[in-house]
Amino acid sequence: MFRLVVADLDSPSYFVATAAVELGFFQEEGIDAEVVRAYGALNGPELLRGGEVHFLGGPAYMATRAFPGWKGAKLLCALAQYSYWFLAVRADLDIKRGDLEALKGLRISSSTAFPEVGLRHLLQEADINPKRDRVSIVPLPNTEDEHLKYRVGVEALRQNIADAYWGNGMRLAIGEKLGVAKPHLDLRRGDGPPGARFYNFAALTTTERLIEEQPQIAAGAVRAIVKTQKALRADPSRATPIGQRLFAPEAASLIAGLIARDAPFYDATISTQAVDGINKFAAANGLLAEPLPYDRLVATQFAELWKA
Repeated sequence: MFRLVVADLDSPSYFVATAAVELGFFQEEGIDAEVVRAYGALNGPELLRGGEVHFLGGPAYMATRAFPGWKGAKLLCALAQYSYWFLAVRADLDIKRGDLEALKGLRISSSTAFPEVGLRHLLQEADINPKRDRVSIVPLPNTEDEHLKYRVGVEALRQNIADAYWGNGMRLAIGEKLGVAKPHLDLRRGDGPPGARFYNFAALTTTERLIEEQPQIAAGAVRAIVKTQKALRADPSRATPIGQRLFAPEAASLIAGLIARDAPFYDATISTQAVDGINKFAAANGLLAEPLPYDRLVATQFAELWKA
């Protein structure tokens, strides 16, 4: 049994990996696989290194936490193109969408670790100094309630610990549905400082050991992702039953709409521009000592499968 974990089950970008298993495309490739129903952002890279999981869906640079210098891990394909982070602000804030200057003086809630690294990098690239410009980055509220985990950004606004929150598309969509938040920055679609859409992308990562010892499994995983991207582009409603099995009802009701919105970005290709962006982001934030060549990050032997 091959095991896959994603950084966050409800992210529309990582969802492609989950759906590849749940829709049976891994099985079509002869791979007996299961999705680990866990918060992979917590220890996914470590599980991959320890052999407890075989595939990791998440930020393209995520494996660096357990594979310093990318040694021992490879990107198999993209799950979706471009940075998928959003900044939502309180619905009653009278600010123009995309206005970076409007972030000054705000309290912004973010989950810790990689998302916060991305937020701080964006602020730096926008020449916003948190201390000088009175920008507070506050943690998301803690909750053990699975239903409320999808609402942590909303709860940060409702509890008045934040004026804005940073997160994935599902977090923003819930805030919009409840009427408490509105979109301010969507990096994928061009908001933010120049080049922000290249800070990150969602990728499927595995180990060099699996690629060397079981190349047919790695190739099958890539083909499964490509089939899933095609299937979701053709019919986003196929996401709903998966959401109903894995998500809180509120999130399950939104997933098909989010898939439809993001479907144009479901492309398995890993471009040199995307890798250049990841290198720059990772080096600027201490995840890499120096930029690495394209073929150090990417399992290029499977590139011909990206457009299959």
